[in-house]
Amino acid sequence: MTSPATHEPAVTVRVFTQRFSSTPRGARLARRLALHQLDRWRLPYGSETSDVAGLLVAELAANAVTHGRVPGRDFELTLAYTPGLLLRIDVSDTRGERRPAAVAPGLLDEGGRGLLLVEALASRWAVLDRVPVGKTVRAELDLGPRSRRTAEVP
Repeated sequence: MTSPATHEPAVTVRVFTQRFSSTPRGARLARRLALHQLDRWRLPYGSETSDVAGLLVAELAANAVTHGRVPGRDFELTLAYTPGLLLRIDVSDTRGERRPAAVAPGLLDEGGRGLLLVEALASRWAVLDRVPVGKTVRAELDLGPRSRRTAEVP
C-alpha cells in the first residue's frame, strides 16, 4: 500500500557560518559580512530585514567580544535563512558561565541596553548551551506574512 503523494514545495535553507577574532574589529567584520551574505540571498542592503538583521548581528557580536571573550578563542556567527519564512542569527562564544539576560539598566548605567534592543527587534531570542563549551545567543526573525513586526502594528 502506498501513501498519497503530497505536493508541498521544497524548502531550501541557506546557511552561512564564519569565525571571527574576539575583538571589536571582528565584531564589525561579522556585521559587514552578514549584510553582504543577506544581499547575496536577495535580502538587499537597506531593506527592513537587512537593517534589523544588521543591528542584531552587531549587538550579539559586540556582546560576544565584550562579555564572552576568552583570550585566544574566536566567536562564531551562523546565519540560517529559509526564504519567506525565517532568518536565524546565532552568535556563539566559549564563555558559558556568563549568560546574558535582558534586564532594564539604571538611568545612569553606561551599558545594558543591547539585549533590550534584541528583545524589541527579534521575533524571539534565547541563550543555548554550546557543546562542548560555551553558549550560543540566538535571535530569530519571522519573515512570513504573519511576522511579529507586521502583526503588532495597530
